[in-house]
Amino acid sequence: MMSGTSLDGVDAAVLETDGIDILGFGDTAYRPFTAAERTVLRAALGRWPGEAGVAEAAELVETAHAELIARFQGVDMVGFHGQTLAHDPGGRGTHQAGSGDVLAEVTGLPVVWDFRSADMRLGGQGAPLAPFYHHALARHLRLDGPVAFLNLGGVANLTWVDPGVPAPEHACLAFDCGPGMAAMDDLMQARRGVARDEGGALAAEGTVAEAALARFADQAFFRRVPPKSLDRAAPVPDVAGLDDADALATLAAGVATGVALGFEHFPAAPARLLVSGGGRHNACVMAMVAAACDCPVESVEAQGLDGDMIEAQAFAYLAARVARGLPTSAPGTTGVAAPVGGGRVSRPEG
Repeated sequence: MMSGTSLDGVDAAVLETDGIDILGFGDTAYRPFTAAERTVLRAALGRWPGEAGVAEAAELVETAHAELIARFQGVDMVGFHGQTLAHDPGGRGTHQAGSGDVLAEVTGLPVVWDFRSADMRLGGQGAPLAPFYHHALARHLRLDGPVAFLNLGGVANLTWVDPGVPAPEHACLAFDCGPGMAAMDDLMQARRGVARDEGGALAAEGTVAEAALARFADQAFFRRVPPKSLDRAAPVPDVAGLDDADALATLAAGVATGVALGFEHFPAAPARLLVSGGGRHNACVMAMVAAACDCPVESVEAQGLDGDMIEAQAFAYLAARVARGLPTSAPGTTGVAAPVGGGRVSRPEG
């Protein structure tokens, strides 16, 4: 299960796996957050356990996930990411609201959770965590040569994988590459009172503010060698003085710029870029990413996958790896000192 930085809701997906290979895809479901629930979560962003609003946010997250789990039958184990409220590598650590202990008792199922803490205790960034699943997908699809995956959530992250190398800890490079859709969604909420620019229609009407984009691209983050990660407050172009359409166009260009600059860190050129996450529905962002990258860019649906459920499936895959004591991150994905298995398992009493 996955509740991402876009704060839109909870995705759930059944995956049949032994934590190494993908054996089959099962049912999926989505539970959106209401406007009132998003308000509660937004109020808790950037806060740590014990601070105002955090307990309310955690209860909301637990309730939403429990409601969604109840829709599924025959599940052996749950991978529960929780809702990231704060992420500070090298500082206070990471904070995902929601308790796996509570969810295990409510659902009666074993719950794997707290995926990031062990990685960060050993010097890793704690993010991104989907790369090992991307590697499994590339092997499952029998893709040739290096392939890159782009997740366009609230933050954008890239994974480069070589499916010809069987062990993911030796075949992946991954990092957050820049802003995703969070800033565009926030602008629409603040200026127009709606959740997003549907399909990128308004962004497509705008003109990119090239000076603001150039200042954005000049930030040191983009030249920093991975590993590197961002929280929801990723750097974005300054669009404060622009009208809505121009602001959205410039923010979309910022997403594409971060992706293109990320390609400079890959060990070899990928044969294709496969895009998942909600941002792939924004035609303006997708067009800008395609124009900025020197390889074919396509939604993961072109490979028969469900782009809305990749991250939920990833945490199912990671849950199986945790249960088997397999690594979930490595130096090439989070910068951790050595391959490490994160996560802990909560079981219902009895």
